[in-house]
Amino acid sequence: MSAGVKGIARETLDFILEVSKSTYPNEFAGLLQTKDGIITDILILPGTESSEVNAVLKLFMMPNISAVGSVHSHPSSIIRPSKADLRLFSKTGNHHIIVGHPFGPENWKCFNGSGEEISLDVLDVEIVDDEIL
Repeated sequence: MSAGVKGIARETLDFILEVSKSTYPNEFAGLLQTKDGIITDILILPGTESSEVNAVLKLFMMPNISAVGSVHSHPSSIIRPSKADLRLFSKTGNHHIIVGHPFGPENWKCFNGSGEEISLDVLDVEIVDDEIL
């Protein structure tokens, strides 16, 4: 895990899995943001196009904020990056989560910017008014 990112809030991972279920069979995609080194927020970019085959993030629509990586779903149960995923990874940080069908608590992996699987701890923290408790 790269310096600065301690893990992902369980609440945020649960949100990712639920949104992925609700958009199925289309892909869900967004960018990951941190608070105090913990991934807590998902930024959905305006104009994101989603289908059963892919989700296209309009990176030119990204406001002047920083992202530590990306998140997207695979409607299949295959949880490994495609060539298109790797192109996105190289532009959007170093923590990239892919969740796969059926979008349960074990149906996700994190990858670095090169597409290699990396560890990402799931942390039981409370997020209240944009603060981590």
